[in-house]
Amino acid sequence: MATFMYSSLFLLLLLCCATNSTLVTSSEQSNDYLISSHIVSHAAAERQTHFRFYWHDKISGRNQTAVRVADAPEFKKSISTNFGDVYVFDDPLITGPDENSKLVGKAKGIYLEDGLYKIELLVAINFVFTDGKYNGSTIAVLGHNEVLTTVREMPIVGGSGLFRFARGYVQLRTYLYDQKIGYSVVEYNVFVNHY
Repeated sequence: MATFMYSSLFLLLLLCCATNSTLVTSSEQSNDYLISSHIVSHAAAERQTHFRFYWHDKISGRNQTAVRVADAPEFKKSISTNFGDVYVFDDPLITGPDENSKLVGKAKGIYLEDGLYKIELLVAINFVFTDGKYNGSTIAVLGHNEVLTTVREMPIVGGSGLFRFARGYVQLRTYLYDQKIGYSVVEYNVFVNHY
């Protein structure tokens, strides 16, 4: 009898938790780049938030945002990639692919070309938010980026501020790449779990 009673209470608790979910959409927020945010665990009020923004990276020309700090010249003669090149960047994160879209933060970090036979990067990024309620918070990403693949994915390894204990992943797509002038625009969809 006691086992039946505990089982019934447990099922009732699960049912209450399952029917008490909340979804926040972008129309309820003041941020144009917030797609959704909802509770994923009632025990600790963990949320999953989805952002979409664009990273504008310029490795040459006016208003340069990335600079090569190291290279491996001995490889340039024998392979077709820039294997060994290391870049440091401080790129704007904005709400659209157009350079005049709203600035919501910065992407700061390094990427290094680690592909011998195709364009591949090891990327370490901090998304540093400068807008709205996320101002001052960061999301840290570390992963592999096979640049010529249509959709790439990298893990979120942490964060600070409102994203303390963050985990999740980012999906990125190249929106524009102009090798001649060293300019690229990349769409980032960020799926971050946080408390």
